[in-house]
Amino acid sequence: MTADVAVLGAGMHPWGKWGRGFVAYGAAAARAALADAGVDWCDIGSIVGAGTIRGGYPGHVAGAAFARALGWQGARVTSVYAACASGAQAVNTARAQILAGLADVVLVVGADCAPKGFFRPAGGDRPDDPDWLRFRVLGATNPLYFGLYARRRMAVYGDTPEDFAQVKVKNSTAGALNRNARYRRRVTAEEVASSAVVADPLRLLDICATSDGGAALVLSSMDFARSNGVARPVRIRAVSTVTPRYPNTVLDLPDFATDSAAAVAPGQETFRASIAGAAYEEAGIGPRDLSLAEVYDLSTALELQWYEDLGLCGEGEGAKLLGTGETAPGGRIPVNASGGLASFGEAVPAQAIAQVCELTWQLRGTAGDRQVEGARVGLSANQGLFGHGSAVVAVR
Repeated sequence: MTADVAVLGAGMHPWGKWGRGFVAYGAAAARAALADAGVDWCDIGSIVGAGTIRGGYPGHVAGAAFARALGWQGARVTSVYAACASGAQAVNTARAQILAGLADVVLVVGADCAPKGFFRPAGGDRPDDPDWLRFRVLGATNPLYFGLYARRRMAVYGDTPEDFAQVKVKNSTAGALNRNARYRRRVTAEEVASSAVVADPLRLLDICATSDGGAALVLSSMDFARSNGVARPVRIRAVSTVTPRYPNTVLDLPDFATDSAAAVAPGQETFRASIAGAAYEEAGIGPRDLSLAEVYDLSTALELQWYEDLGLCGEGEGAKLLGTGETAPGGRIPVNASGGLASFGEAVPAQAIAQVCELTWQLRGTAGDRQVEGARVGLSANQGLFGHGSAVVAVR
């Protein structure tokens, strides 16, 4: 176990398609987080920016881009990129700086202006890049991968398209209550079933959109929080940033083949299960201690997989757990009380930070109509391309 760091402030720029640059979204989220924390910009000792390759040069140096937009004041600056795990990597970097005594207060910011449609690799020929290869060799877009994963669940566990649709129904119900969500309308199972097929068996409403948006956190040492009158802040207790283990026998983006297990037996847990496992171990908790979880529902089928990877139920029991209502608002362990990617869409560098924003508001008891009653422990989980694990445990 490591020492806790305090979450003093959380802020977001609403998700949508706004037609502005990513720096504007990140700066707006940062100002909201600073106001929420009651901290002056000049008190920030370090800025950690989650990068976006679609932002061009400023996206690669996101920390400095955000610092410049807010006004140069001499703070340390760091930029990180880990695809969908960028936000968690940024949180982890900020936490390490605080625990090392390099800064008392750190601003973490992520934002994106995403393209319309699905994500694709940057231009140019890169035959040693598996992300480039999956498009050129297989035509394997992200929706195609989501569809293949859904088919795997149907073949191995007996899941049905109707099970997948219920994930969207649940998350849209929560997202309708979230003012930062892009889609704020409840969706019925019939609407999911009648939407266009994108990657069989998944339909348009089974797959998350690409979005613009931003999210920010102000983190501090516990001493700084107490000295500023915050006696019981939400605390970051663990951050998992693990990589896969060889052999990896379950297909994950951007790969289009798995390692052979002919010579070495597979491990006891998959990559995604190891992400949550490392977070639980560091925090000294287990799945039964969770009050809520925020997971990357890139597709409805993938949310069911996360139930199992987080240990909320046994292997192949995700659809059954969903059917009991335990992961719905008011259930034993609400999942994606924010509305998830189903309601937000992907603004890649911001989303893992946005997950922690939601945990913060829930643990404070300030989430309004979507509040999880008595929330005390929350976990966020996702993964980034090329084996970037990402999970954060927050407590109060």
